[in-house]
Amino acid sequence: MTAEILFYIIIGIIIINFIKDKVLNALNAKKYNDPIPEPLSDVYDDEAYKRSQAYKATNYGFGLWTSLFSFALTLGFLVFDGFEYVDNIARDFSDNPIIIGLIFFGIIIIASDLINTPFVYYKTFVIEENFGFNKTTKKTFLLDKIKGLIMTAILGGGILAVIIWFYQITNEMFWLYAWGIVAVFTVFMNMFYSKLIVPLFNKQKPLEDGELRQKISDYANSVGFSLNKIFVIDGSKRSTKANAYFSGFGSEKRVTLYDTLINDLEDDEIVAVLAHEVGHYKRKHIIFNLVSSLLLTGLTLYILSIFISNPLLSNAIGVEKQSFHVGLIAFGLLYSPISEITSLIMNYISRVFEYQADDYAKTTYKAEPLITSLKKLSKNSLSNLTPHKAYVFMHYSHPTLLDRVNNLRK
Repeated sequence: MTAEILFYIIIGIIIINFIKDKVLNALNAKKYNDPIPEPLSDVYDDEAYKRSQAYKATNYGFGLWTSLFSFALTLGFLVFDGFEYVDNIARDFSDNPIIIGLIFFGIIIIASDLINTPFVYYKTFVIEENFGFNKTTKKTFLLDKIKGLIMTAILGGGILAVIIWFYQITNEMFWLYAWGIVAVFTVFMNMFYSKLIVPLFNKQKPLEDGELRQKISDYANSVGFSLNKIFVIDGSKRSTKANAYFSGFGSEKRVTLYDTLINDLEDDEIVAVLAHEVGHYKRKHIIFNLVSSLLLTGLTLYILSIFISNPLLSNAIGVEKQSFHVGLIAFGLLYSPISEITSLIMNYISRVFEYQADDYAKTTYKAEPLITSLKKLSKNSLSNLTPHKAYVFMHYSHPTLLDRVNNLRK
């Protein structure tokens, strides 16, 4: 196989992925005006449903133009040897492979962020603002961007530098060391993300003593689930949309409630949502997801180690000199169909897990408050109640609201 053939394979993958996504999005958009299913008839009144339809249509149109821009930019960058240009800039600064790789990815990440920022800004301050969701100030928006880039530079750059270093000294065996690094980092982040990273962006405080905390503690004790750390995060700083999540293991296990969730839901509904999350823990879903993620990462790195030294990878995207950092880009583009398949499998498993967690909440607490909480959260985020089945199959990690409500009422 020649570099030219590999180049056309990459172009073909990008085009096919683009067409597939546009077809799925169009099919989904055709369902926007479908009548609301009877079990969900109490989610929206007529005015709210029209607002939901407008929100979905606006996002669909915006997504179409942004994806077209991204598609054209990506093809143009490949056709006109953009990676060769960036690689030459990086090589002008140093002969060290680690420094070259860091500068190469630094240029691409910063350039991508600058290009993407106007779209994110419009999404936040026009679309989300017009539909009453946005609470982000321009200062917060800018600070989030800066903090995000700094974190990417420190964490991402550090991991990349170590992986390139291992590649230089071990060649084909680098994948084992890289896998070890990623595994340690992943477990560490699962343990301490809420404690170390979240405070850089949001304020957290322990849930005050009161009826809600008592109800949560009583439920946790009733199912033998040790839960001492319950925090409230200022999600309203950025959006009116609500959320809640568990994080950490062992002594670092904690639940975090968005202040918007506390405002939107009744106490019993919040406990029901947490009962669902406890179900994920009790059914070992968290461990399964962590282990499967690490195994998939190991498999990907092993396959990468087989091809990364082949100059065809770099040559395929227009870079004359073989290098780890350029090969990594080409490999990512070629590997995307396999990533798509693994993503489909993981999404299917995730949807099964969501049913199991719902069943756990129904059995150990009550079904009705979980149903009403799901409906309220869907209404408050103007969610799509009638998604196309193909779109759900390809993209949804959770069952549709209709499927979850029907399952909870069995």
